[in-house]
Amino acid sequence: MSETVDARELACPQPVILTRNAMQGADQVVTLVDSETSMSNVSRMARKAGWEVSVLTEGDQYRIEMIHGAGVLQPEPLAVGKAEASTGPLVLVVSSDVMGRGEPELGNILIRGFFHTLGEVEPLPQSIIFLNTGVKLTCKGSPVLGDLCALEAEGIEILACGTCLNYFELTGEIAAGHVSNMYDIAETMLGAGKVINL
Repeated sequence: MSETVDARELACPQPVILTRNAMQGADQVVTLVDSETSMSNVSRMARKAGWEVSVLTEGDQYRIEMIHGAGVLQPEPLAVGKAEASTGPLVLVVSSDVMGRGEPELGNILIRGFFHTLGEVEPLPQSIIFLNTGVKLTCKGSPVLGDLCALEAEGIEILACGTCLNYFELTGEIAAGHVSNMYDIAETMLGAGKVINL
């Protein structure tokens, strides 16, 4: 069975949610989007679920064709529940480009020190999610960019909120990790054994 999802002009995370819903009962799904961010988010979600993905581009329009892989289970609906501390990964959430409240200059020094130290301690998080002004840390000119790239090279997933990047007009400036969406972020946080908010 084939499904077509027209997600043009829809904001994050709607293209991902609509596509994932269509995948529940189909062997083939075609999703139409009109932004590179939506195209990346939908494609990544489908590949993560084991689907074969191809993208056709025409101007600023994207046609994402997805075929269910042989022997791969359909993606399960997002499970909302309490994760046991010992059963899931460690996730770090960074919602500001400074650490702590109060003096911004001190907060900038602290955030640089934290990320410089993070690669030297254990346990390392499996994922780091950047939200609100925290997304600025993933962009060109960030004082912690070298540290984030080193963490990414170690296999740590770095997710930067696409809505936040768009709000600050920084989508084209991301230099560490990848542009993500609230569906991905919620799934990562809810699947974690422990979430630490910085």
